[in-house]
Amino acid sequence: QVQLVESGGGLVQPGGSLRLSCAAPGSIFSIATLGWYRQAPGKQRELVATILGLGVTNYADSVKGRFIISRDNAKMTMYLQMNSLKPEDTAVYYCNYRTTRWDSWGQGTQVTVSS
Repeated sequence: QVQLVESGGGLVQPGGSLRLSCAAPGSIFSIATLGWYRQAPGKQRELVATILGLGVTNYADSVKGRFIISRDNAKMTMYLQMNSLKPEDTAVYYCNYRTTRWDSWGQGTQVTVSS
């Protein structure tokens, strides 16, 4: 399995920003489809954003225009820049690494948006 290490969650006020990171050291990173998902209490895990190896991105409607997914293949790290955060963005966020061979998840990081 590919090990993913997440960081960057925390508590932020509505309207604030956070950046999540997810490292995949030792992986075949450049060809992988990378994604961020989230799971709020009592809800199913949902897609937030994905980015393909060539950089094509896709976002959930609820985060379009506020979140930006990116990748640094040299550092084998993906990012999720979250701006204009809302209380409904509160969830555990998980990164995902996917190739034809592997489908790996990060350990999850809590993001809480509250005043």
